[in-house]
Parts: sequence; C-alpha cells; structure tokens
Amino acid sequence: MAEDARGEKKDAYAAAPASKLPAKQRGGFRSMPFILANDFCDRLASVGFTTNLISYLTLQLHLPLVEASNIITNYNGTANLTPLIGGLIADSFAGRFWTITFGSIIYQLGMVCLTLSAALPSLHPPSCAKHAADCQRASSYQISVLYLSLLCTSIGTGGTRPCTMAFGADQLELNAHRHRGAKPKWSFFNLYFFAVELAKLAAVTAVVYIQDNVGWSWGIGVPTVAMVAAVIAFVSGYSLYIRMPPGGSPLVRLAQVATAAYKKRKAVVPDPSLLYEDKELDAGISTTGRLLHTDQLKCLDKAAIVTDGDVLPSGQPKLWRLSTVHRIEELKSIIRMLPICAAGIILVTSASHNHSFAIQQARTMDRDITPHFKIPPASMLIFTNFAHGRGTDDRHAVQRGGRGRRAETQVRCRCEWAARRSQGHPADERLLAGAAVRHPWHRQRLHGRRPHGVPVRPGTREHAELSDGALLADLLDRELPRHAAGDHRARQDEANRAMAPGQP
Repeated sequence: MAEDARGEKKDAYAAAPASKLPAKQRGGFRSMPFILANDFCDRLASVGFTTNLISYLTLQLHLPLVEASNIITNYNGTANLTPLIGGLIADSFAGRFWTITFGSIIYQLGMVCLTLSAALPSLHPPSCAKHAADCQRASSYQISVLYLSLLCTSIGTGGTRPCTMAFGADQLELNAHRHRGAKPKWSFFNLYFFAVELAKLAAVTAVVYIQDNVGWSWGIGVPTVAMVAAVIAFVSGYSLYIRMPPGGSPLVRLAQVATAAYKKRKAVVPDPSLLYEDKELDAGISTTGRLLHTDQLKCLDKAAIVTDGDVLPSGQPKLWRLSTVHRIEELKSIIRMLPICAAGIILVTSASHNHSFAIQQARTMDRDITPHFKIPPASMLIFTNFAHGRGTDDRHAVQRGGRGRRAETQVRCRCEWAARRSQGHPADERLLAGAAVRHPWHRQRLHGRRPHGVPVRPGTREHAELSDGALLADLLDRELPRHAAGDHRARQDEANRAMAPGQP
C-alpha cells in the first residue's frame, strides 16, 4: 500500500541544479530525442560488439573454443557486476547524468582499443586458411589488449546500464506531478524498449553481416562509431535535462535498516502506530508515495523503535540506528521477491554458454537463402525474438514466469542432449567415408549448393555438403594414388611374367 506524498516531492525537484532555461522548458518529452538516440546508439554498439564476440575470438584471434567461451563468460559476469557499483556511485554523490557521461566515455575507449586490435596487423595473429589446423594463436601481448578492451567496456557498462532508464524517468517525473492523471512514463518506457529492440535488430542483422562478410575492422568499427554518436547525442541535450541531485543509494538504505534491526534485536515491537515515520525524510526517495506498514517480517520492525540516542539534537535520526517504516518496507519488498529471483539462478548459470553454443551450432547449418546470400551464424539468434509473446492467457505474472521457467528448462535439456550427441564429431570435420566416395571418373555433375547423397559416416543420415572443387580434391587425394599404384603393380606383374624363363 502507498500513501499519497506528492506534496512532499516538490522540494526534491526544487533542489535540482538550475539551468539557463526556465524550469518549464526543461525535462519532458523535449529531452527524449537525445536520451533515446543515446540509448539506440549505445545498444547498437554493445549488442553488435558482444553478439558475435565468440566468432572474433575463435576466427580472428584463433583461440580454442573452450578458452574463448570462458573469456566471454567472465566478461558477462563482470559487466553484470559493475552496474551495482555504478548505481551506488550515481545515487551517492555523482548523479545519473555524469555517471552516464563518464561511463559512455570509458566504454568508448574500450571499443577503440578493440577496433585497433582488429585493424592493426600487429595486434592480431595472421589469418590462415579455413579449417587449417596450424593457425597461429594470439600472443600474450595481443590477448592483453583484448583484456584491456573488455575491462573498459565492462566498466563503462556499469555507468550506463543502471542510470539510463532512471534518468529518462527523471525528465518526466516533474511533468507528471504538474499534470495529475497524465501518465507520460508509460509512453517513455514504450519508446525506450522500442529503441532497444530496434537497435538489437540492426546489430544482429546489419552489424553481424559486416563482421562476417566485410571484415572485423569494419564490423567492430561500426559499433565504435555508433558509441561516439551516443556520447554526442547525450551530451547535446545538457541544457534540456532535469539533473536530480543524488538521493542516497538504495543499497545503503537497506544496509542501514538491517543494521538498526540487528542492534535492537532484543527490543519488543510496540504498537505499529508508535513506529518511527518521517515524511520529510522519505520524500526524496518515494516516487509514488510512502509505503505503509505490513505484518510480515516483523523482526525488521525493530529498526523503527525509537530509543535513547537514536536522534541527534537537531532532530535528524541516526540512520544506522533508526529507520522509518517506509525504508523498512522497502527491504521487506525485496525479501519477498528473493524466491522469484532465486528460481532463475540455476537456469542463468546453465545458460552462460548457450549463446556461444548456438552460434557454433549455426555454423554447421545450411544457411544459404540465395546462391549469393548466406545468413550469418550470429544472426540466427534473432529468431528467438519471434517466440516472445504477451502471454495474456494467464491471470498473473507469476504464472507466466513459471511457464517460462518450465519451457526454459526443457530447452536446456534438449541442448544438453544435442551437445552429447555431437561429441566427438567437430563441426569442421568433413571427412568422407572411404566406402562411399564416388569413383573419380564419374561423369555426373555435382552441385555444391546441396547435399550430394554421400554420407559423412556410414550408418548415419548426415551428408557431405562440399563444393565441386573441395569434393574433387578429396577424391584425388583418396582414389587416384590407389588406382595409380594398382595400375603400376599390374604393369610390373606383366613385365615379370614376360621376363620369366621358359615363357614363349
């Protein structure tokens, strides 16, 4: 439950830093083009860079698949950890605008390093023939440049990811209070996610195609240029933004509640009406009103019991000894969500390598659409978006989440089954069974765009899909030496019989 506290929010907005423009000309949808353009370019850069990273590590740097997959997993883990630190910095002292700005600049430095790594011959090993077994692996120096790039991008992600959406909501908060009944935030969220999905679509199709068919220097250079455009677009709207002052980190507030409750663990909880409340103190952190007291997790209510030494002479509470009901209810709400969050931990852990696994499996597929166009392996991931549905047949979001968890578990089991079945048969292994090779003087034309009916292994339904040249080379290597040796032995036998004594 929530109590209307819109009156208390006016002071928080009045405390926002002043701009050259009047307050009526700042914020609102007039600042949205800059924020949405920044978000579009930022997602285009990040998704275009990370989607096909497994191909860059294995094909460009010639790293083993297991090592490349571990690098990506470690990078994703770091990139998901840094937003906690970035959010703490933004809420504590830096503010969202400057956190996004500096985070974008650091991300840009990482993209520049990665582009140089792909463009300069000294920063990546020389290219080698396809399916070659003796490709030169990237040196320690080249791997160090890669690690530096990934570190900068993960740190930059910590500055942009936790603040962009909240910063956009700040621009509409004041407008929502001026016009009660209007819901501009919903329109912003719709536009925000539309820009995000549109950027993902462009990254998984156009950027990935450039990486696979034009070159990695261009394929990574395009996301780098997009990130430059994101920084310029965001900074250009500086005078139009409402820059809210830092209101304190939610993580610190939760720690204060837990500490205060522990210090008073032996106290007796009084009547709920006697618990400490401070509307002015909570006005800066409650967006839609103050949370009211609930009867669950009453052990945390002890943090709101007023005792001697909990209040300063000025009347301000010592937040590590005394918390308001609103802050206690914030912690209760998070604790209630823990079972839902915990249900996805194992699935997320098992899915850490699914992205790389899907791309590697896509490389073994026949992806030809036309004789001159082939779908890039990383672009196959776009079909997962087509399976997204609103799920309006269930009454509650928890039911839809449970159904999604069940379907995800089934998919994980199928992936495990497919992985076990393909063990021992690498995707690049195209050796033909000797008993099934066509005769080298067979006159039938072979088409390189479809299976030839030649099984890869006897007893299976898998077929070789080699071009005419590749198949002919394989036939020459396998059959001609044997037939030549047989003809030579036959001629040698005839000569020996002719030279034998007693023969006419």
